[in-house]
Amino acid sequence: MIRATALIAALTLTACAETTQAVDNVARRSAKAAVAETLVTRFPAVPQQAVTPFTDCVIDNASAREIGEFAKDAVIGVSETTVALVRSVLERQETVQCLLAQGLRNVPT
Repeated sequence: MIRATALIAALTLTACAETTQAVDNVARRSAKAAVAETLVTRFPAVPQQAVTPFTDCVIDNASAREIGEFAKDAVIGVSETTVALVRSVLERQETVQCLLAQGLRNVPT
């Protein structure tokens, strides 16, 4: 009986982890769309061919709360708040390092 309960608990935790991961993946995809749109429309210094690496670096260095904000902006539309948030993440040392690793030197401000 104890083994059955432990097995059920383990399966439940696994299902929760998978659900959490799926939700995170959806949020990140939505967030990427908002960040990419922001970079294309509001940051003319970002070369068109570099939008994807810039977007990836921003998403990879954004907090969970920021990812949530970007995902929300993908639904309601990009605003000046989105621009400010993208700019804030772009200015972080980790994001600059990410862009340098991608071979991108000019970080727009």
